[in-house]
Amino acid sequence: MESSRRPLRQEWLTWDDVDKLVDVLLPQLRAAGMFEAVILITRGGIIPGGMLCEALNITNVLTAAVNFPRDLDHDKARLLVWPSFLQFPDDKLLTGKRILIVDDVWGSGRTSTAVKSRCQSAGATAFTCVFHFNPYRSLFNRAEPDFYAAVTDAYIVYPWELDRGLHGVTPEKPGIQPDSN
Repeated sequence: MESSRRPLRQEWLTWDDVDKLVDVLLPQLRAAGMFEAVILITRGGIIPGGMLCEALNITNVLTAAVNFPRDLDHDKARLLVWPSFLQFPDDKLLTGKRILIVDDVWGSGRTSTAVKSRCQSAGATAFTCVFHFNPYRSLFNRAEPDFYAAVTDAYIVYPWELDRGLHGVTPEKPGIQPDSN
């Protein structure tokens, strides 16, 4: 059933495409003011977050690992389940601070929203940031990332994912969408 929910269109990105996404985000993030720390959501947010930390000269880098159980029988029940945090920064590192939360994609929005809520519970002012926002998959009508570089309805394949053999589909040239015919 998982594959039936995946968008039919795939978008394969190059490193140049990723650099352009960073270039779109940087002015937005700089205009928002200083962030005292960044939380990278594993695994998708590690590379985007690292690139943004380097560009913004943010040295306080934290990680959050979130798990949503997949062993439920019904797809709708799976979407409503509470997450478990496999790893999360101690509240002392967050209280009273401006935190930037980074992931690669906002699909359903559950992961970014869960991390933001937990940061706010610890007394932080938290902001979410992603490379791609997919409003068509989001479970939240009124919530969206605070910062995003692009809106998409596609399944995005980043250059660091190309050699993982995603579903047996290999592009002829990175950055070119495989022929769907």
